[in-house]
Amino acid sequence: MKSIEYLWKDRRRRLGLPLSFTRYSLSEDRLFCETGLLNLKADEVLLYRVRDLELTMTLGQRIFGVGTVCVHSSDRSVPHLDLKNVKNPREVKELIHQNVEAAKDKRRMRTTELMGTGQEAEGLCDVEDPEDEELD
Repeated sequence: MKSIEYLWKDRRRRLGLPLSFTRYSLSEDRLFCETGLLNLKADEVLLYRVRDLELTMTLGQRIFGVGTVCVHSSDRSVPHLDLKNVKNPREVKELIHQNVEAAKDKRRMRTTELMGTGQEAEGLCDVEDPEDEELD
Protein backbone atom coordinates (compact mmCIF):
# COMPACT_ATOMS: atom_id res chain seq x y z
CA MET A 1 0.00 0.00 0.00
CA LYS A 2 1.33 3.40 -1.00
CA SER A 3 1.61 5.98 1.79
CA ILE A 4 -0.01 9.38 1.35
CA GLU A 5 2.31 12.29 0.61
CA TYR A 6 1.04 15.38 2.42
CA LEU A 7 1.50 18.87 0.99
CA TRP A 8 0.50 20.59 4.24
CA LYS A 9 -0.12 19.59 7.87
CA ASP A 10 -1.18 21.55 10.93
CA ARG A 11 -3.10 21.25 14.18
CA ARG A 12 -5.89 23.34 15.59
CA ARG A 13 -4.23 25.93 17.77
CA ARG A 14 -5.18 27.43 21.11
CA LEU A 15 -3.64 30.80 21.89
CA GLY A 16 -1.41 30.28 18.86
CA LEU A 17 -0.02 26.97 20.16
CA PRO A 18 -0.81 23.52 18.71
CA LEU A 19 -2.35 22.18 21.93
CA SER A 20 -5.20 20.23 20.38
CA PHE A 21 -6.08 16.74 19.22
CA THR A 22 -7.46 18.04 15.94
CA ARG A 23 -5.12 17.54 13.01
CA TYR A 24 -5.53 18.83 9.46
CA SER A 25 -3.64 17.71 6.38
CA LEU A 26 -3.78 18.20 2.63
CA SER A 27 -2.71 15.74 -0.03
CA GLU A 28 -2.76 16.12 -3.80
CA ASP A 29 -6.40 15.06 -4.05
CA ARG A 30 -7.93 15.12 -0.53
CA LEU A 31 -8.31 17.29 2.56
CA PHE A 32 -8.23 15.42 5.89
CA CYS A 33 -9.45 16.28 9.39
CA GLU A 34 -8.74 13.94 12.31
CA THR A 35 -10.07 14.61 15.79
CA GLY A 36 -9.65 12.79 19.08
CA LEU A 37 -7.05 11.06 21.21
CA LEU A 38 -8.54 7.73 22.25
CA ASN A 39 -11.57 7.75 19.97
CA LEU A 40 -10.42 8.93 16.57
CA LYS A 41 -12.77 10.45 13.98
CA ALA A 42 -11.34 10.97 10.49
CA ASP A 43 -13.10 13.01 7.80
CA GLU A 44 -11.90 13.67 4.29
CA VAL A 45 -13.11 15.80 1.41
CA LEU A 46 -12.17 15.06 -2.19
CA LEU A 47 -10.72 18.27 -3.59
CA TYR A 48 -12.62 18.12 -6.86
CA ARG A 49 -15.85 18.40 -4.82
CA VAL A 50 -14.87 21.69 -3.17
CA ARG A 51 -17.21 24.47 -4.30
CA ASP A 52 -16.03 27.46 -2.27
CA LEU A 53 -13.38 28.55 0.22
CA GLU A 54 -13.84 31.22 2.88
CA LEU A 55 -11.39 32.82 5.29
CA THR A 56 -12.38 34.34 8.62
CA MET A 57 -10.04 35.95 11.10
CA THR A 58 -11.37 37.44 14.30
CA LEU A 59 -9.39 40.04 16.20
CA GLY A 60 -8.20 37.39 18.66
CA GLN A 61 -7.13 35.11 15.84
CA ARG A 62 -5.26 37.94 14.14
CA ILE A 63 -3.39 38.69 17.37
CA PHE A 64 -2.15 35.08 17.53
CA GLY A 65 -1.51 34.79 13.77
CA VAL A 66 -4.18 32.18 13.08
CA GLY A 67 -7.49 32.00 11.22
CA THR A 68 -10.28 29.72 10.08
CA VAL A 69 -10.52 28.41 6.53
CA CYS A 70 -14.07 27.28 5.72
CA VAL A 71 -14.39 24.67 2.98
CA HIS A 72 -17.80 24.29 1.32
CA SER A 73 -18.14 21.15 -0.77
CA SER A 74 -20.69 19.00 -2.56
CA ASP A 75 -19.60 16.01 -0.46
CA ARG A 76 -22.59 14.37 1.24
CA SER A 77 -20.84 13.33 4.44
CA VAL A 78 -18.86 16.55 4.95
CA PRO A 79 -20.57 19.44 3.15
CA HIS A 80 -18.87 22.04 5.39
CA LEU A 81 -15.42 21.64 6.94
CA ASP A 82 -13.83 24.33 9.11
CA LEU A 83 -10.06 24.31 9.50
CA LYS A 84 -10.11 26.23 12.77
CA ASN A 85 -7.21 28.27 14.12
CA VAL A 86 -4.59 27.25 11.55
CA LYS A 87 -1.29 29.10 11.21
CA ASN A 88 -0.85 31.24 8.06
CA PRO A 89 -4.51 30.91 6.99
CA ARG A 90 -4.15 33.00 3.81
CA GLU A 91 -1.38 30.75 2.50
CA VAL A 92 -3.36 27.64 3.48
CA LYS A 93 -6.45 28.91 1.65
CA GLU A 94 -4.38 29.65 -1.46
CA LEU A 95 -2.69 26.24 -1.32
CA ILE A 96 -6.07 24.51 -1.07
CA HIS A 97 -7.41 26.64 -3.92
CA GLN A 98 -4.51 25.74 -6.21
CA ASN A 99 -4.92 22.03 -5.47
CA VAL A 100 -8.71 22.19 -5.94
CA GLU A 101 -8.22 23.72 -9.39
CA ALA A 102 -5.58 21.12 -10.26
CA ALA A 103 -7.88 18.29 -9.13
CA LYS A 104 -10.76 19.65 -11.21
CA ASP A 105 -8.51 20.04 -14.25
CA LYS A 106 -7.21 16.51 -13.78
CA ARG A 107 -10.77 15.15 -13.81
CA ARG A 108 -11.81 17.61 -16.55
CA MET A 109 -14.55 18.98 -14.33
CA ARG A 110 -15.99 22.45 -14.60
CA THR A 111 -19.23 23.74 -13.18
CA THR A 112 -21.18 26.54 -14.73
CA GLU A 113 -22.79 29.16 -12.59
CA LEU A 114 -25.95 31.03 -13.39
CA MET A 115 -25.62 34.77 -13.15
CA GLY A 116 -28.39 37.26 -12.74
CA THR A 117 -31.13 38.13 -10.31
CA GLY A 118 -31.94 34.56 -9.45
CA GLN A 119 -35.36 34.67 -11.11
CA GLU A 120 -34.03 33.17 -14.32
CA ALA A 121 -32.69 30.15 -12.47
CA GLU A 122 -36.06 29.45 -10.85
CA GLY A 123 -38.08 29.96 -14.04
CA LEU A 124 -39.86 33.02 -12.67
CA CYS A 125 -38.80 35.42 -15.40
CA ASP A 126 -41.38 36.36 -18.06
CA VAL A 127 -40.17 35.95 -21.61
CA GLU A 128 -42.06 37.51 -24.51
CA ASP A 129 -42.85 35.32 -27.48
CA PRO A 130 -41.72 36.99 -30.75
CA GLU A 131 -44.77 35.54 -32.58
CA ASP A 132 -47.10 37.55 -30.32
CA GLU A 133 -45.69 40.88 -31.54
CA GLU A 134 -47.77 42.74 -34.08
CA LEU A 135 -46.00 43.86 -37.21
CA ASP A 136 -46.62 47.37 -38.63
